[in-house]
Amino acid sequence: MNKLYKSIGTTKQSFHQKEDRWLENKSEQEHILLLIYQIREDHPTMGIRDMYYKLKPECMGRDAFELFCKAENLGSKKVRNFRITTDSSGVIRFYNLLIDLEITRINQVWQSDITYFELNGVFYYITFIIDAFSRRIVGHQTSTRLKTDQTTLPALEMALKLRKNQGMDIRGLIFHSDGGGQYYAKTFLSLTSKNQMRNSMCEYAWENGKAERINGVIKTTILFTGR
Repeated sequence: MNKLYKSIGTTKQSFHQKEDRWLENKSEQEHILLLIYQIREDHPTMGIRDMYYKLKPECMGRDAFELFCKAENLGSKKVRNFRITTDSSGVIRFYNLLIDLEITRINQVWQSDITYFELNGVFYYITFIIDAFSRRIVGHQTSTRLKTDQTTLPALEMALKLRKNQGMDIRGLIFHSDGGGQYYAKTFLSLTSKNQMRNSMCEYAWENGKAERINGVIKTTILFTGR
């Protein structure tokens, strides 16, 4: 392999660093698409350029963002699509472990989602983790960036700390989410593996309904109304 790296004018370390950056950008694009669907639902007439300046994605510039949206048929018209159709090369997908599963206790399943909330013209990203049985929010995080270390990772660390402080065993727990890249980033999967959790992902939004629902309640009932 070292001969191969040398023949293409790079090193093993440099190659893997580039691969990690590519995967990070790919994962951010995946979740940006999920957020665009949310924005398009909430603001059906918002233009693509306005969305770019609201989201401020670090993985692509303005022109690339516009091409990205047009390729997904996400111009300024109302679109409702529960399935992500981007090229998933290099993207990890986990089997949906909730199919036909009866949830009977706490710490059996945690569900998570990332949504946005606009405040004073700035988009903030809100990550929630809820216990599917008790419906309690066990972890949360708010950030201005979509990076894993500012969204899903600190939210999961909070949830783990809460349950461990309560003396609870979470080994074998199913962590269920959508296909956003923050849920299959190396650092995130390292933490779930370390704690013997099982990763699960939905293909359609309604398959992560409890997390989607709590996001809607927080946004429309609490944040929007100020209650």
